[in-house]
Amino acid sequence: MNFDQKIAQAVRQAVKDAFDLDAEESVLTIDTPKDPKLGDYASSAAMKLARALHQAPLAIAETLAPRLEALLPEAESVTVAKPGFLNFRMKKDAFTAVINQVLAAGDDYGKNQSGAGKKALVEWVSANPTGDLHCGHARNAAWGDAICRLMEASGWDVLREFYINDAGNQIVMLGKSLEARYFEYFGRNDFELPENGYHAEDVKQIAAQIAETEGDKWLTADPKERLEHFMTVGKTLELEKIDRDLKLYRVTMQSWMHETSFYENDMAPIRAVLERMAELGLTYEQDGALWFRSSQYGDEKDRVLRKSDGTLAYLTPDIANHVHKVERGYPYLVDLWGADHHSYVIRMQAALTALGYPKGTLNVDLIQMVRMVEDGKEVKMSKRTGNAITIRELCEDIGVDAARWFFASKDVSTHMDLDLKLARSQDNNNPVYYAQYAHSRMCSILSNPKMPAFHQEESYGRLTDEKELQLLKLIGEFPGFVGECAALRKPNKLADWILAFVKVFHSYYNSTKVYNPEDPELTNHRLGLIQATRITLKNALALLAVSAPESM
Repeated sequence: MNFDQKIAQAVRQAVKDAFDLDAEESVLTIDTPKDPKLGDYASSAAMKLARALHQAPLAIAETLAPRLEALLPEAESVTVAKPGFLNFRMKKDAFTAVINQVLAAGDDYGKNQSGAGKKALVEWVSANPTGDLHCGHARNAAWGDAICRLMEASGWDVLREFYINDAGNQIVMLGKSLEARYFEYFGRNDFELPENGYHAEDVKQIAAQIAETEGDKWLTADPKERLEHFMTVGKTLELEKIDRDLKLYRVTMQSWMHETSFYENDMAPIRAVLERMAELGLTYEQDGALWFRSSQYGDEKDRVLRKSDGTLAYLTPDIANHVHKVERGYPYLVDLWGADHHSYVIRMQAALTALGYPKGTLNVDLIQMVRMVEDGKEVKMSKRTGNAITIRELCEDIGVDAARWFFASKDVSTHMDLDLKLARSQDNNNPVYYAQYAHSRMCSILSNPKMPAFHQEESYGRLTDEKELQLLKLIGEFPGFVGECAALRKPNKLADWILAFVKVFHSYYNSTKVYNPEDPELTNHRLGLIQATRITLKNALALLAVSAPESM
């Protein structure tokens, strides 16, 4: 538990002891004073309690201060400042104790149990298996993977899932596009490439692969059988490519859920949901169609589940899919969708609410558009293929580290311009380079042949420099901050934390000599700090799937 959590608990207990009042969470917020001279932490609890207690904030703070000193043995002092702030100055050895905690935990430092006992299913990317993943998918993939890493590090049981839309017209168009390219391979023009089909080079390559491995037998095959075969082969090979590109991007899926699975056994999962909705009075027939009374659950209007021609609306199997997620034992669902799905979020949440699932079961992060920019101009197409820039091309261009960092460091609720020139640059203007360079500097200190071997000590009391204490404080806060980022689903906050952390380190590196041959004790204590700082930074970068190079 980090210090702000300990202080918050102490404030809660002190308020209970002094006023017999259970403080709300909003009262327990712990901040860092802008002026470090005031202390290491601050609480405005007294001001927030003034109305409820009918007392002046200053009087409340003065009542709480001595109780807090007794409850916090790690605190050197708890002082009161107008108009009612409580300022906490911690003992130096309380900060330095974190060094041995980090050394003991190693790669596990930062892990916490804030999500212990909780299960979540995170569904993201979920691109149609009809072509390459492009830069929009890259933003989605980076964000979703970072969410999973943060939640897993915080004790959550997470299932990573890709939902495959393989039951719609887009798969038929993929099959017909492959037919046209297959016949074209053999010099035949029996089929014209559909106008709304898939014209990209990868479809041509798949058709050639079919021709080279299976020969010309499909030229004279039954048309229905041929189309079914091309649809199956097409989506299978496209999914294999998607999986390869995601793994290159350091994203691994544990579950691939096919939309077509909900149509198996005479649509048993879909029929079960429709029957359940009918029993609950959630549906009605009108104009030959089946409707969901979604307007009663926050939607702007009712929604069609089954059209008048008997076909299902896309919403219907998707409801079955989300019910299936919960029934598999995941009461907390996270979906990452494009920003154009805003109204769809409401209707899907309405469906789950209507079916009796608690509010907050489905949580959706909407991903805004991303533009590739170079020299102030938008770059829409790949220079090599003339098509949209794919994840693979982006990784080859700017590197996986830069791609993962830039997409995770900007909140997906805002539009984003990715500056390709900046992402390629190897200088401190590039934030990922700035962070990685800090790690390589730490490694160079630790591997310096002149440096004595570090030996672990019970305490590191010689670490009294202001920047040393800043680093120790940030290191101590790290596990709790990981839990906070996981709960908020905000990887960008971790990226901001990393930049603040390495800024302090770079400043420390430029102002302080770690090696002092005339003071081996101080040298050893500083080596312990560098070790702990390096481990913390490496683990923080790993949560964004960014590497921590030892040299640059």
